[in-house]
Amino acid sequence: MQEHHLFEYAVLRVVPRVEREEFVNVGVILFCQSQKFLKAVYVLDEARLTAFSQQLDADEIRAYLAAFARICEGGKSGGTIGILPIASRFRWLTATRSSVVQASKVHPGYCRDPNATLERLLVDLVL
Repeated sequence: MQEHHLFEYAVLRVVPRVEREEFVNVGVILFCQSQKFLKAVYVLDEARLTAFSQQLDADEIRAYLAAFARICEGGKSGGTIGILPIASRFRWLTATRSSVVQASKVHPGYCRDPNATLERLLVDLVL
């Protein structure tokens, strides 16, 4: 029987105007300490973004999301944050911030396969 692993996840959101508190879900970040797993996946639907704000720069948003993914992967390509321990990287990425790309509150769960769970969450919460 496969073991269940505790995981935490947050939804990545694009918030065109922070003061309006409207957002579009664009990705998911999942952390599973026991499996040493930290990964962010995202899908940027430019038509949905444009419906919220004509002023958003999709390339800039894509660059921010790619930075999230690089930090998850760890190492020097993730900059100063990318070299932190895995749990610290997750906490930094999911910290409350007032910026165009934000993370939701962190939610826990149990899974057998963190990667499959991440893909399922992307489908359920973003697509």
